Amino acid sequence: MQQHIILTGLEQGYWFVSQNGRLWLPKGEVPSGLAKDFDFTGDSAQPIGEWQGQIAWLICKEMKHSMGSIRPLLGSSEQALFLMAGRAVQLAEFYRSHKYCGYCGHQMHLSTTEWCCLCAKCHQRYYPQISPSIIVAIRNKNKILLAKHTRHAQEDLYTVLAGFVEVGETMEQAVVREVYEESKVAIKNIRYVASQPWPFPNSMMMAYLADYDHGEISVDPSELVEAHWYHYSELPKIPEYGTVARRLIEDTVILCREYDEFGE
Repeated sequence: MQQHIILTGLEQGYWFVSQNGRLWLPKGEVPSGLAKDFDFTGDSAQPIGEWQGQIAWLICKEMKHSMGSIRPLLGSSEQALFLMAGRAVQLAEFYRSHKYCGYCGHQMHLSTTEWCCLCAKCHQRYYPQISPSIIVAIRNKNKILLAKHTRHAQEDLYTVLAGFVEVGETMEQAVVREVYEESKVAIKNIRYVASQPWPFPNSMMMAYLADYDHGEISVDPSELVEAHWYHYSELPKIPEYGTVARRLIEDTVILCREYDEFGE
């Protein structure tokens, strides 16, 4: 990690400009070139990695136009670009929310050796918060449980169940609890699949597959609009490519097909 510098205008690289959870995407892309090409001379910037052999620079400020969500980058063939954009957005939000120490109120400064804010008065250290969450696809023979979440109430989008891990529980316990709380379905044979940083705003999603054990679907209306078992050949609209939810659904579809061909 390198410290913030004041740009001279001659710095070259990709420019991740973020503020308030949004990223500057002129023409729908992360811009590249010299700092002076974008009027960044005199701005404070920090190298946060590399992208396509060039420095990835973070600038924490609001641009007049083309500020938006990084979701359009999610479907990119370059998953690393989405991850770098997520790092930029999360760091920008971290710096914005940690200008002052939560213990003594003293102004903070940035570490030059790690992603960290330091208090020179009481010597507290603050690191970017990452909230662990789980996401799980549940199979019942040749069907998959898909739900419309309340946040998608105005969309015709169905996905798998997910939720945050609570204090004092394991990831697997969180899987069981979240599924039961949202659907009243009990599950078994839980197995880990993958993880995905999810900077909306600061989650790390741990993805699982599981099998139906028992229970009738009864949704928690504060979380879900509806939920049903869907045959793998008759799926509703599901999340886009690039999401771990889509991968879980596709993995479950394979298992459903195997069930129809070979049985349990």
